[in-house]
Amino acid sequence: MAVLFRTKRLQKVCNSEQETISAFGRTCGRLLQRRLVDLAAATSLAELSALPQTRCHPLKGQREGQFAVNLEHPRRLILEPAHDPVPLSKDGGIDLQRITRV
Repeated sequence: MAVLFRTKRLQKVCNSEQETISAFGRTCGRLLQRRLVDLAAATSLAELSALPQTRCHPLKGQREGQFAVNLEHPRRLILEPAHDPVPLSKDGGIDLQRITRV
């Protein structure tokens, strides 16, 4: 799956394990690096959602249409589909099989 970052600074921090650990601490930084590897290995958001350790779940309210992956409590990695328009299933929900960029 393609992973895009909201800012260049965030991309720089996430692309270096050492900078990730410096920015978020050892435990959270390592978990974030693992989740980024999981994202890169997955072909779609449905595949990532099937992994129990990621606890990938849809968000509600103002963040509807986004997903979260748990890191170290209370931190989470927020994922937003990078499709315009977001692919929908026949029942009107987001089609996780067709989300290939976040």
